[in-house]
Amino acid sequence: MESPKTGIVILALVAGVSLAGALLGWNVRQQVAHPAHSAALPAGGAANDHLRATYDPIHFKPAIESATDAQCLACHREVLEDKVRETSPAGVKAATSKAWYQRLSTYQGEQDTFHRRHLSTPLAKELMNLNCTTCHQGNDPREEAPGSSATSAPQSTQDFTLRKQVNVETTCLKCHGQMNIGVMGLPSPWHESKEMFGNSCLTCHAAIRTNRHQVTYLKAEAIEAAGQKNADVCYGCHGGRSWYRISYPYPRHAWEGMSPDVPDWAKGRPTESEARFQLPPSANKK
Repeated sequence: MESPKTGIVILALVAGVSLAGALLGWNVRQQVAHPAHSAALPAGGAANDHLRATYDPIHFKPAIESATDAQCLACHREVLEDKVRETSPAGVKAATSKAWYQRLSTYQGEQDTFHRRHLSTPLAKELMNLNCTTCHQGNDPREEAPGSSATSAPQSTQDFTLRKQVNVETTCLKCHGQMNIGVMGLPSPWHESKEMFGNSCLTCHAAIRTNRHQVTYLKAEAIEAAGQKNADVCYGCHGGRSWYRISYPYPRHAWEGMSPDVPDWAKGRPTESEARFQLPPSANKK
């Protein structure tokens, strides 16, 4: 026969676990009942443990649509503080080698990290106006896949793709796709044929597709001024730093002198940028 003490210990353990569960459930219900208070907590604040921070409303719509860089970087500041290794695990020194993104004349300085190249480097500050939410529009931290449960983002979402925290087709591909030389009518890739055009994109684009870069995440006037001085400014985002084998199907904004005939390759393309990137009408110069 078992000792009565064993039964008492088991009962005490069960009671303790039940009490802890009840307290945790009450705490969660309180946060659900007062969502405004929960959302008002600063990201990474003392009241947030890692799990609660992961599921903070700021990581989901609609809160993420109005999140500021300061709120994001309160927890994710390592994306700007991390540095490139001086020497790779294979023994290659960063100072004596060139990364793929350093091969154009527009990149200056040492190798740098992914997020810093998009947010903090001199070129990024000069030509771009990227925010954290330009690319990051929410995620499913449990499955990292759309449509994985009844409460997750639907399979049709355009905010992120499988195992990625962004949708590369609607963000990265914009500036890291191939130059579509077939549509442009170039005889060969730009790095081979650029001398035929005086090494200037504006040889053609002074009159063709002149309504460009009018989106919130780019500085249109700065891009135009820099592109007149150095074609690598244009090429850098239109094939020069391509990650993918495909091109981005840019919207075909109307421009002055544009032919009313729509070529086959442009049929079905949008004529305006995504709504969230559109500039106010007064700022959109056509």
